[in-house]
Amino acid sequence: MAAEDIIDKIIGAVEGIAGLRPATPIVRENATWWPWDARKYAVDLTEDAVQVRVVAAVLPLPPLLDLAGAAIEPVLAGTPWERATLRLVVTELDAAAFTEDGTVGQVTS
Repeated sequence: MAAEDIIDKIIGAVEGIAGLRPATPIVRENATWWPWDARKYAVDLTEDAVQVRVVAAVLPLPPLLDLAGAAIEPVLAGTPWERATLRLVVTELDAAAFTEDGTVGQVTS
């Protein structure tokens, strides 16, 4: 399977987790004029590592990242990246992670 296909599947896995989304370059939300999918910049595939940059909208982070890892690992199975280290990098914490009363939102599975 081609790297681009794997990246698409990783993005799909991340977007399937409530409270997590791929981190993209700073552009307007509906920048349809871009000739490519900016979400693909959230994933780097190298021989020894798969790095996925994400934005978290809920806390705490450890269970959220566990869900992401569990969703991404099957995507990598049977590919050249099957044994690569999976790195999930939280680049931003969305304000939605905090409720209006100043408390922290919670991960729900």
